[in-house]
Amino acid sequence: MIIDEPLSTRGKPKFKPLSYFDLNGAEPQQRKILIPPHRMAPLRKEWMKIYTPIVTHLKLDIRMDIRQKAVEIRTNDQTEDSGAIQKAADFLRAFTLGFKVDDCVALLRMDDLYIDSFEIKDVKTLRGDNLSRAIGRISGSGGKTKFTIENCTKTRIVLADTKIHIMGSFQNIKTARDAVVNLILGSPPGKVYSHLRTLSARMKERF
Repeated sequence: MIIDEPLSTRGKPKFKPLSYFDLNGAEPQQRKILIPPHRMAPLRKEWMKIYTPIVTHLKLDIRMDIRQKAVEIRTNDQTEDSGAIQKAADFLRAFTLGFKVDDCVALLRMDDLYIDSFEIKDVKTLRGDNLSRAIGRISGSGGKTKFTIENCTKTRIVLADTKIHIMGSFQNIKTARDAVVNLILGSPPGKVYSHLRTLSARMKERF
């Protein structure tokens, strides 16, 4: 007499993870990210650092088009994450804005990171020496002020002429942006440092 084993004693079935194409049943998706001329040289220099995580981690195809000054990315039959191509596009756009590759990689590994961009004129209309002084206050001597804001708020900041790009979590970006805005409006760095230290202490107590 043959008695079937209870379902609870049998091994759980193991299924192969569905690929991007199994989930979507669609043609390969493709994106073209235009690279500004001044970022082409850094792109060539850092190409392997950019290429490796996109191919090995996201399992996408990628190629550099020097003639059109662009990078093309495409899904393939190995792609597993349906959001992989968007993550890769965000990663490449962050690089074009001036962020270091090591910082950009965080966008591939964490889902709660964003980039906020604005210009000094969005805060206050400044010209000539006043504009130069505002940029100087944000950067500080040897980049000290910028580094202090980054360390206190756990963000990364890029100063590109009059444009400012901030990478971090939503709340941390808000804190860093408030500090930058205060500097643009004329607050002395010492006052901004003091406010950041207070906020940093509160965040440590909260967590």
